Amino acid sequence: MTNSDEMAEISSDESKPKSENQSESFDSSRMRKTKPGIKRLSLTLSILFSFFLGLPFLLKSVEIYRSPLPFKDMDSLSSVIESESLLFPCRFQVVFLGFNELNDAEKLGISIADQMRKVVGHDQACGSCQTNFIVSVSLELDNSCVKNENSESGCSWQCGLLKDADSDAKWKDDESVDKMLDNVLSGSQKCSGSIGNVYSIVVVKKDEEVRAVVGKHRHGWIIGKVSEAEAVERVAEIFVRVFINGGKEEGSIHGEFMPVGADGRVVLSFSLLNADPHDWIYDWDFQGVNDIHLNSVVKALAPIAKISIESQILYHTPKSFYSHWDGNRGAYIYNTKDLPFFVNSNEWHLDTSTAAGGRSKILHVVVYIPSAKECPLILQLPNGEISTTNGFISPMWGGVIVWNPTGCQSHLETKHHARHTIPIKDLENIVEVFLGQLRQLFGLKSKSLYVGSSGRVNLLASERGFTEWELDLLARQHTCSNLRSCATTLGSLSRLAQSLPRMIIKDEIGKQVEYSLHAANSARSNATLGAYDDSAVLSRQARSLAEDAFFHPSIMSVSYYSFEHCFAVYAPFFLPVALHVLLAAVKEWKRYKQEKMKYSTWKAREVTS
Repeated sequence: MTNSDEMAEISSDESKPKSENQSESFDSSRMRKTKPGIKRLSLTLSILFSFFLGLPFLLKSVEIYRSPLPFKDMDSLSSVIESESLLFPCRFQVVFLGFNELNDAEKLGISIADQMRKVVGHDQACGSCQTNFIVSVSLELDNSCVKNENSESGCSWQCGLLKDADSDAKWKDDESVDKMLDNVLSGSQKCSGSIGNVYSIVVVKKDEEVRAVVGKHRHGWIIGKVSEAEAVERVAEIFVRVFINGGKEEGSIHGEFMPVGADGRVVLSFSLLNADPHDWIYDWDFQGVNDIHLNSVVKALAPIAKISIESQILYHTPKSFYSHWDGNRGAYIYNTKDLPFFVNSNEWHLDTSTAAGGRSKILHVVVYIPSAKECPLILQLPNGEISTTNGFISPMWGGVIVWNPTGCQSHLETKHHARHTIPIKDLENIVEVFLGQLRQLFGLKSKSLYVGSSGRVNLLASERGFTEWELDLLARQHTCSNLRSCATTLGSLSRLAQSLPRMIIKDEIGKQVEYSLHAANSARSNATLGAYDDSAVLSRQARSLAEDAFFHPSIMSVSYYSFEHCFAVYAPFFLPVALHVLLAAVKEWKRYKQEKMKYSTWKAREVTS
């Protein structure tokens, strides 16, 4: 063996322990020699971020559109109308003729106002003036005219206009007096700072029996041998009980019983029913009656309701009970106990047009022609007397009028199936009865007489069914009722929308609510000024818009649910995958940190060695 071989062997023997020492000092579980890659981490995080990026699109897909609603204004209107009664201003005027012993109009005005407050009492009826009124007094003396302060500041009465009406003949005929006072009062009232109407009473002192009358317009008169105290009592009672409350002792009626639909529409459906066409067939000239009589009624009630009229003729429409024969009266009798069974809903198909759908109120007016077996058919009242109208009403439904053909037996001898036409005179009587029924449905008196504590008051009837002061009464009542209904509906909508955060509220609903609030506030403003017709129209619009918003089809088109419910619906689809991706990302991140720490440990070892 040479020396070089010996040296190589020695060198290899020395390096072998050194490499063995290095391999023994490297721990693969704690160190690594290569830098860890980020490909797996980037791939996992990209998948995780794709889920986060898709989350806004998911939330957008389940987003509920909500138009902003003025919840504060809606709740404020509801609370104000519920807590504060709507007071209408009323202006009254009294003119005394022939009271030469009186000269203090101011004292007389105070006495009338105090007596009116006593009559009003604690009446909180919806649509009344209560104590929000002004009384003007004018004393027409022989050589002078005395007025109180309210006459100077409000509506001034022009003295001397009724001096030519001192003759007794001019005060005998009520119709003539009504026309005369209408011409005088309509031209003499000059109201400053007010757009409201004035209710007037003329007290004429004459040596005759006291008689009180209320005309077709906004005035009345008391004539006769009346003292100052009696005049004050009568005037106060007529102002409060008649002009304010419409002649009802218990006060004005409640608005919820008004026969007007929620949309402010009324459909008058006239039906002529031939019970048995084998006996006779009757027709009617309804178009002529509509043009002459009914159009004026529709025009008079226009501020209160939008009325449409339709008519039809039906056959084979028997009633659902049997009448009994009364030999003394020579007629078939039905009494008030039979009225609930008169309308035969199974046989009377009182169909209406499509225009009568929705929330419009339908009032049926049925003219019933009995068969020959029950002709004539008359109504007996509970007191045993026979009804003069031979008809009755059903509240919130309409009315029925029984018309008996003239000469029932003679009709039987004529040819069967012969067509007849209801005579014009009888048709006018039917319309007159209908107007009386319509007045009752609106809560007004059907009789032209009011009996109070101070005496009787005759009420003149208007040709169109409603006098001007009655229309003012209906306008006040409907304004108050509509505003209450509007406030209740908007308050309910506000509470409903706030309790359901995911309820759909379209822009149309927001506009309807906004317009309803504006109309309601305008109606309240006009009511405080005394503009009864304008306030009635605006309140009707406010209620209709509020009802349209509350019953909008989009509100109940889907079932509303909370966000927790939405999460429970979508979680089974996305949560399992999302959870696995999230766990994989966390696991990969921990692995990357661990591998990076191994590499850092090895690098540090290399530096130290």
